[in-house]
Amino acid sequence: MSDRKPSYDPGWQEKYRHLLATPEEAAARIRPGNRVFIGTGCAQPLALVRALTARSAELSDIKIVHLLTMGDAPYAQRELTQHFSVNSFFINENVRDLIQEGLGDYTPIFLSDIPRLFRSGRLPIDVALIHVTPPDARGMVSLGISVDIVRSAAENASLVIAQVNPQMPRTRGDSLLSVHDLDLMVPVDMPLLETKPTETDETTRRIGMYIAGLVEDGATLELGIGRIPHAALENLKDKRDLGIHTEMLNDSILDMIEAGVITGARKSFDRGKVVASFCTGSRRLYDYIDDNPAFAFHPTEYVNDPFRIAQHEHMVAINVALEVDLTGQVCADSLGTRFFSGIGGQVDFNRGAARAEHGKAIIALASTALRGTKSRIVAQLSPGAGVVTTRGDVHYVVTEYGVAYLHGKSVQERALALISIAHPDYREELLRKAIEYKYLRSELADVEGRIRIEPPETRTRMLLDDGGEITFRAMRPTDEEAYKELFYALSRETIYYRFMSHMKRLPQKQVQNFVYVDHRNDVALAGTVPEAHGEMIVAIGRFYLDPKTNRAEVAFTVRDGWQGRGIGRFMLAQLATVARRNGIAGFTAEVLRENKAMQAVFYKSGFKVQSKLNEDTYSFIMDF
Repeated sequence: MSDRKPSYDPGWQEKYRHLLATPEEAAARIRPGNRVFIGTGCAQPLALVRALTARSAELSDIKIVHLLTMGDAPYAQRELTQHFSVNSFFINENVRDLIQEGLGDYTPIFLSDIPRLFRSGRLPIDVALIHVTPPDARGMVSLGISVDIVRSAAENASLVIAQVNPQMPRTRGDSLLSVHDLDLMVPVDMPLLETKPTETDETTRRIGMYIAGLVEDGATLELGIGRIPHAALENLKDKRDLGIHTEMLNDSILDMIEAGVITGARKSFDRGKVVASFCTGSRRLYDYIDDNPAFAFHPTEYVNDPFRIAQHEHMVAINVALEVDLTGQVCADSLGTRFFSGIGGQVDFNRGAARAEHGKAIIALASTALRGTKSRIVAQLSPGAGVVTTRGDVHYVVTEYGVAYLHGKSVQERALALISIAHPDYREELLRKAIEYKYLRSELADVEGRIRIEPPETRTRMLLDDGGEITFRAMRPTDEEAYKELFYALSRETIYYRFMSHMKRLPQKQVQNFVYVDHRNDVALAGTVPEAHGEMIVAIGRFYLDPKTNRAEVAFTVRDGWQGRGIGRFMLAQLATVARRNGIAGFTAEVLRENKAMQAVFYKSGFKVQSKLNEDTYSFIMDF
């Protein structure tokens, strides 16, 4: 418990004696055939749930409805199915086996739609079992750590039974109910359920690193359920003024708040507030949010409203998936025909973030499951798997192998991007399947097996003298069209200097050889700048290893209008860094006699340089 002075009325039990009941007396008010709602997460009212379960022999056809509950679910037992049937909006492990055996039920629905379902009477609630703080001097109780759909259930239930607990933190925002909205109050003094902090591993840390690269200072975050969204926070320690607007909180945000990373100072509304609808975590978290004005807990219809979410500039939604197919369909609630979790708020936040100014909707997943024996990037979803986020809604997909941006991209572009971030062990098979399904052209079979993961050291930025910035990264299979556009934008002189011929077109085979690289023997860097459609390639640097000499031939192309700004020197240094890490001894190059600019780049490289003129071409050897 916190040392803070209690915010409730110390004489509340005397004042509301006519509403008081024991758990057993309250459970006795529940009748056979009732539909009973149980409060969410760590606010599950366990004393009431246990009293209800203890009456199982006297009850039949009790329909249990909840979002998700933590801890025990004593009603979800095989031997009690003739008394209690479970219907969950989101499947947690405490009811998963029962539902997967067909002895319980799952209702797939957007989280934002559930309050409307209650209000409309399409899913009537007879009894709501909720968990609240003791009332204050005005007779108001707080729903504490679980406002979400609990408020709507309480407002629409015929009978509201509240477990009243002084260990429940009082939360700010829109979490209050009047004592006059309660039918029975059951006093308890018991610890809240707690959950352990999420643990990260190397895979989730790498995914978090890629996600962090998409988050800008001042962004507002939604952190979906699971280890990955919260692992992303570990990589955001150098960000500033991040905001939170999310359905669920856990302990992972506390250190970020105390470090000044999360301030909410740039949020479009609810500025300075951490907004959520429920939280699960440790007593440290519960004490931290207790009557803390920096937090605002609101019902689901507020937090998960896609239109409200979209009003946040730089809104970043981070959610997880179980599978993603090569067209971008996202399965997040089932393993084939076995229901595993739920739709939750993924679609609400994905659509809201996608429509926000400068927003980013991110789906993240590890590249493999079952200890590496199954790819989560698949040619087609498992039979029976449900699509939660459609291929039309998906934007960013992130694995530990990188980021694929799919929105507005063709099926071919999507397939190549997703294969590029799949686990290397599965890329060849995915490429074969993509060609078989006609997602990719058949000639791409010639490059089968050449899709590789780019090393982290290939990614960097160059600040230009006018304040502009160029981002350098490895070439990708999805760069085919951008590479062609660069080539056809070059002047005849630049083409001649680069290719030593007056080429007028690029053969498709040459394009494929340029964008499919293995990132060790064959490395290509693309220098890009933002454009309305995504990015434009302004420069390319490339080297090919000759294993006989352990030197790599290096070459550059810089778009006309960008030349003479030091880009070639920068790329040479970056390629040398990659080459050195790969154990390569040096570079070679062939440069036309009249290409003075490129000669100067090599002579000023700082390497040990030898050059020899052969007719109209200089041959360079550069040792590191």
